[in-house]
Amino acid sequence: WKVVGSWRMTSKMAATAAAAAAAGRYGKLWGRGHETLLERRILSVKGQGATTYLQGLLTCNLLQEPPIPRPEFNIVPGGDEESSQDVKFSPHLRATCFLDNKGRIVTDALLWKRGVEEEEHEYLIDVPSNVADQLLQHLNSFKMRRSKVTIRDKSDTISSHAVYGTLNAEGSPPGYLSAMDPRHPSLGMRVLNVGNDTEDATSVETKRKQFETLMSTHFPPASGTNEVIRKLAGVAEGQEIMGRTALECNQEFLNAVSFTKGCYLGQELTARTQFKGVIRKRIMPMLLVDTDTEIPRPWILASMIQDAYKAPDHKKKRPNMDKLKAELAKNPNAHPSDNDDDDDGQLENLPLLPRISAPGAGGVVAMLMGSIMPLPLDDAAASPNTEVDEGLKVLQEQSETLLEQVEEAAVVGAKIVDQADGKTIGQVVAPPAPGTTVMLAQLRLDRVGLMDTANKWSRTNRVLVGTSKKELRYLPFLPLWWPRIDPTTGKELVIQEEVDTESETDDSYYEDDDGYEEESSDTDTNEPKK
Repeated sequence: WKVVGSWRMTSKMAATAAAAAAAGRYGKLWGRGHETLLERRILSVKGQGATTYLQGLLTCNLLQEPPIPRPEFNIVPGGDEESSQDVKFSPHLRATCFLDNKGRIVTDALLWKRGVEEEEHEYLIDVPSNVADQLLQHLNSFKMRRSKVTIRDKSDTISSHAVYGTLNAEGSPPGYLSAMDPRHPSLGMRVLNVGNDTEDATSVETKRKQFETLMSTHFPPASGTNEVIRKLAGVAEGQEIMGRTALECNQEFLNAVSFTKGCYLGQELTARTQFKGVIRKRIMPMLLVDTDTEIPRPWILASMIQDAYKAPDHKKKRPNMDKLKAELAKNPNAHPSDNDDDDDGQLENLPLLPRISAPGAGGVVAMLMGSIMPLPLDDAAASPNTEVDEGLKVLQEQSETLLEQVEEAAVVGAKIVDQADGKTIGQVVAPPAPGTTVMLAQLRLDRVGLMDTANKWSRTNRVLVGTSKKELRYLPFLPLWWPRIDPTTGKELVIQEEVDTESETDDSYYEDDDGYEEESSDTDTNEPKK
């Protein structure tokens, strides 16, 4: 977004073409807008030895270029991947985590590297406000005698922002740092207003106004968008992941964890989980709907796919497979496959749960909430229809009631209990995004059908959330940035021939207790001794 004298918008046609091409790799973009992130704070670490100091505390590797987000596959059926344009990510912004000495997350963060002098850099840590004080204490506790490293809170002089609906983060004017979100471009472009020099004392309120004035011409205000997008995209942060392991919070999928760097605080638990452990639960986005609500087609297909592949024997599997093929034949381009020569081979690549982009999930939510209606098929259908209007009004009233029920029940820590067997299948880690029933929950992978067990997700499920007695139906889905999951380990599926033998660890690594309290008999309970 290059501008005359600062950022200038490229031609509308070129921008649209670039966005469409990149969307083929990274899913659809959110609508244009800008937002000042009031719930973020900026911490500074600089001075001689700052890189070495942080290298021992971070899960990422500061000595290597940050990896780019994983591109999606088959987002555009029949699309030519070679014609797609890559999104340019900055080497000066990366995702990372801070762990405690037990390997549990203190917080995630976005780490900016800012050149101050030729021999040294300043690192700016963009972190959620609700964990900033804990992180500041954590950083100071490991500073020890490194008197040349200075740690400061610069939240009063540096403002944090996000811009949506663009893939161009280059050409920032003096005083600004900009880069596409290193976790996934669907989360937008991140911007810091740092001022014109390293000691710019302009108040953060003034800098926020400067940014809003700069953006007002091309990107309208979009307050609260970040909170909605990240939950639709399945990204938990700050207090939502504090005290959990990096892998069950999907930090390795977000390129926040390096498994090839040297030692760092909390590495042991992270490494042994990756190389010897099994991930039984992960944070996932999910929708809650009323049990009387008609299930959207992506979840109907997901249920049929699981029925086909988790049938106990071939005699039952074959009819289920035939039903699935008949359903897919209604829209053959909806689920493309890499293997067009073998019918059953095509089905093997189908996801066991819907894979949905953040805008796509937002569209589903809007439809279920009665906020939008399908477009009319012809002019006749576009004429006023009192019956339809009344039906929409009823749907909106029911949605309001549902929103109130979900908001009251789905508080942080609320357990999700399957009424079929009375077992806990998950726990709410982030409450619903405003105006939606979309939330983030730590779900057992076997109960959503992603593990190699007889359990499967059912489209007729009924769950209780928290202390509520109202039965609801949960609809989990996979963010586009998730890789294929190995059903035996709960980690990214890797072809055996491509496994790096050098990454193997000795037998001293053992699995971490990964179950809920009431189900501890089904999980390993080995804990490291102090």
